[in-house]
Amino acid sequence: MDSTDVDAPNDNNKAASVVTVKPVVNAVRILRHLSQVGSPERSVDIARQLSINPSTCFNILRTLVVEDVVDFNPMSKRYSAGAGLARLVEQLVTQGQRVQLAKPLLQNLAAQQRVTVTLWRRVGPDRIVIVSSAASPADVRIDMAEGQRLPMLMGASGRLFATQVNLDDPDIQANFERIRWARPLSFTAYREEVRLAAERGWAMDDGHFSIGILAVAAPVYSASGSIDFTVSAVMFRGQRDPEGIEELGAALIEFCAEVATVLS
Repeated sequence: MDSTDVDAPNDNNKAASVVTVKPVVNAVRILRHLSQVGSPERSVDIARQLSINPSTCFNILRTLVVEDVVDFNPMSKRYSAGAGLARLVEQLVTQGQRVQLAKPLLQNLAAQQRVTVTLWRRVGPDRIVIVSSAASPADVRIDMAEGQRLPMLMGASGRLFATQVNLDDPDIQANFERIRWARPLSFTAYREEVRLAAERGWAMDDGHFSIGILAVAAPVYSASGSIDFTVSAVMFRGQRDPEGIEELGAALIEFCAEVATVLS
């Protein structure tokens, strides 16, 4: 399956019209500089080397100190990369490593169930992305590319993430209306499918995401009870009868409880 056929509209236009925020750019430049030099520096020296207005540089540094990603020594009046920055990087690396550890589990599930299995993660307030994918070894299979991004509400996984947002929020409803469904459905029908997903513990998208494709997904809960990941089984419509879909949903719930020990 070509991911460009199912992604949200206007992504290319958004990428082409990205507006940079100068204070954010300068903050990143300062963090990169402090990480590279490896020794504490004064605000005026940092400002001079990076060609940043001294007052602006000082204010950015003070903010980064408050956010615990830069350390300040009041005796020497010098700044250095903080422990908070190291912890942030460590968390990102660890998450990537954990996703890699989950890959063999996804491959085993794909082979056992003869479906394509995808691991989705929520990124930002309104998008989800495939962070890992394993195709069935069957001759005819569906390929889902890692890195594919979708609106958060879309697909079987979207219905699970939707259980943790307020569907009465006008912004959520507006996001739903902007989605390009292959087989359109009303917001009322969507809400009922979200309610059903919350009740039984797994969700289904029957051809709305892509014509001819059926997906069943279950949530991977974090220790706090939030849904950070979902696991989705993707197959052709008609590949399983209703009883087989129910069995797959139950299998995914069990699998997600197992994979949560790797991802959390």
